[in-house]
Amino acid sequence: PEPPEGGWGWVVMLAAMWCNGAVFGIQNSCGVLFVSMLRLFGSSEDKQLVFKTAWVSSLSMGMVFFCSPIVSIFTDLFGCRKVAVIGAAVGLVGLLLSSFVSTIEPLYFTYGILFACGCSFAYQPSLVILGHYFKKRLGLVNGIVTAGSSLFTVSLPFLLRVLIDSVDLYNTLRVLCILMFVLFLAGFTYKPLVPNTKEKEGGKKGKFKLPPAKKICNFSVFKVLSYRIWAFGIPAALFGYFVPYVHLMNHVKDRFGDTVPEEVLLLCLGITSGVGRLIFGRVADYIPGAKKIYLQVASFFFIGLMSMMIPLCNVFGALVAVCLFMGLFDGCFICIMAPIAFELVGAQDVSQAIGFLLGLMSVPMTVGPPIAGLLRDKLGTYDVAFYLAGVPPLIGGAILCFIPWVHERQKLKERAKAVDGETTEKMLENESTLVSDMTEKPVKELDSGF
Repeated sequence: PEPPEGGWGWVVMLAAMWCNGAVFGIQNSCGVLFVSMLRLFGSSEDKQLVFKTAWVSSLSMGMVFFCSPIVSIFTDLFGCRKVAVIGAAVGLVGLLLSSFVSTIEPLYFTYGILFACGCSFAYQPSLVILGHYFKKRLGLVNGIVTAGSSLFTVSLPFLLRVLIDSVDLYNTLRVLCILMFVLFLAGFTYKPLVPNTKEKEGGKKGKFKLPPAKKICNFSVFKVLSYRIWAFGIPAALFGYFVPYVHLMNHVKDRFGDTVPEEVLLLCLGITSGVGRLIFGRVADYIPGAKKIYLQVASFFFIGLMSMMIPLCNVFGALVAVCLFMGLFDGCFICIMAPIAFELVGAQDVSQAIGFLLGLMSVPMTVGPPIAGLLRDKLGTYDVAFYLAGVPPLIGGAILCFIPWVHERQKLKERAKAVDGETTEKMLENESTLVSDMTEKPVKELDSGF
């Protein structure tokens, strides 16, 4: 059916906005939780404390993306509402269980896996359901929904700091469960307007039969060379991407002590990330075809450069400026993911193309922060970790530079094939016409002879 462009869709938009905010607000504020975990579970005898603690936040963010291909399949099969509600419930349980642990190891499962998987299953349907209600206004609605992430990222670190200082880490996690409970309720607003695979295959009364495997997992997107480069170039750039979110707060404590408000840095990242999404999302509309990739190339160049500049900042104001620039280009990188996917694989395959990409992104985003923590434990400083974190974005950006050229070559080949096909078809038509004329001519001569 034609999207209604409003109505109940505005309620769905607000629910999706809350989802973006709750999921990525908590994930992006992990630096505050990380410092608190170091104090609560740490001891001076543990030589690998930072390394082991970093795995909690790193696993959590990685699992949100790692589950994306699976979530896209479940969403296609069972619909947005069921998947979102069950996902929020699982995330709520995982966060609640995290508030009862006494050592760091159980958090790997309760927070790093259970809570994160729930967030992933709640998050992806919030993007899919918007297409049921909006088409002409989809760009505007997506901008508002993704702004929810920036809004929560700006405000949540200060709230977490107050809560941790007032009621300790355990009770802070229980307060965050309220956000997940509201997310659970928000999932019920996702009233589907397009039937899911279960309804299509089995109907309301018939038995549900799984569709063919090719329809469930659409690996044909990897046949597109430009998509393959993109799907492996982006993860290559992200080995250092999540390192500042996890370790920046602790680095500030090492460098400046307790004399500066380190939460301001997350505030800067959140504000400029939101601004970047609005500005570069609009700029991308004016850049034709796969050349939008150059915006991501510029984003990775500046993100890598800013990561390398973090250890050079001996004044807190300089660190604020670095975070402002980093947030701006982080917003640029995120906001043009979907438009680029549309350009490379087309609208029909875009859902699973994004799902596969997010799944591949999970590996470097999970591995990067623990490696940075290990370097901090071994060297006693984060300097080398931040220098190295800036290298992968530069390499990934260099790889992505080839995509517009490859994509144009693919288009030219497809056009050449289409032209050859049309020429062959016309030749066959002309030949068949000629044969029919030759067969008809003797018949006419015979008729005239009688």
